[in-house]
Amino acid sequence: MSKEKIHGGGVFTVQCHDKDGNLKWEVAQPNLVVNEGLAFMNDSFFSGVGYDAGWYLGLISGTAPTIDAGDTLASHSGWSEVPVTSGYSGNRKAITFDSSTAADPASITNPTAAQFAMLNTYVVSGAFLCTVASGTSGVLFSASEFEAPGDRSVVSGDTLNVTYTFELAAT
Repeated sequence: MSKEKIHGGGVFTVQCHDKDGNLKWEVAQPNLVVNEGLAFMNDSFFSGVGYDAGWYLGLISGTAPTIDAGDTLASHSGWSEVPVTSGYSGNRKAITFDSSTAADPASITNPTAAQFAMLNTYVVSGAFLCTVASGTSGVLFSASEFEAPGDRSVVSGDTLNVTYTFELAAT
């Protein structure tokens, strides 16, 4: 009898460019797919319940955030979102995924980076993926805090380019 398990996970890649387009820093950080995200994936794929192809990236602010498997958009006591109207222009950034690779691991990404034009000085400490452009009524799929060297400062005029890659692998 054959047994197979699937392992999945994502990585946020964030590049910060200054007002002149020079790369200031870059980080590629694995994420935690939260419980709500796991249930959403199962319900959407296997039951056809509540699927919405809209995906949005947001930024986490503050120092030393804590991501928890029980986090939702409505309740995430260990971290805060960079304020949408004062931190960067526009809402959370809409992304579109390309087609998945037909390999093991099967990988999918947003080939065009989401761009966050920073309006003020902030400490950016992570990123998250969700199903709504604003507010707390959608599904939080995954979130990640930056590891060493940790939180990073941005200033007005900086641009953050963010991509998200998700893989499923047979183990």
